[in-house]
Amino acid sequence: MFQAVPEPVTFEEFLEWKPENGRYELRKGAIVEMQPTGEHELVRAFLIRELNFEIRSYNLAYTIPGQALVKSIDKKSGYISDVLILNLPNLVNEPLWKKSSIVTQAESIPLIAEVVSTNWRDDYFLKFGEYEEIGIPEYWIVDYAALGGRRFIGNPKQPTISVYNIVEGEYQLTQFRGNDRIQSATFPELNLTAEQVFQAALGES
Repeated sequence: MFQAVPEPVTFEEFLEWKPENGRYELRKGAIVEMQPTGEHELVRAFLIRELNFEIRSYNLAYTIPGQALVKSIDKKSGYISDVLILNLPNLVNEPLWKKSSIVTQAESIPLIAEVVSTNWRDDYFLKFGEYEEIGIPEYWIVDYAALGGRRFIGNPKQPTISVYNIVEGEYQLTQFRGNDRIQSATFPELNLTAEQVFQAALGES
């Protein structure tokens, strides 16, 4: 799934090193090159298409960038999320946005979605904790291939979309499977089932 460079680096060193091409993250001081599977990219592209439709339909002041980084509070990580919804009016308050396309504030990020790959612990543990600490209002974990641990997606495992919403500083969980219609606080009119998302991995969207 990815290739990691083991030497710990600072966030500033990572930015200086980071090439213009390719998808790289900083995870607790380690540089990680993202190499997603084809199915992963199909699901990601489907979600971006559907959420962009909601943005256009309701004239929302949001956008979905391709390479923006979400900087963690401890400054040891910077993530390129699979789907990052940005709140355009708040970008003027982001000190690193104009120069480096980096966001740090919950007010700039209504929703983040991560599509689960073989390194599923990053989404369920590492990024979960980082995004909750930042206070990002809504976090989706899209586990289309049921790769996550049974404690997260049930036993027997089954494809699951976990939607976390911030309530009094902590994430509260709602899960969607099969023909469940995904409920989103950011996109309340969204008419999309979990199964439609899962089928996107097969090129059947």
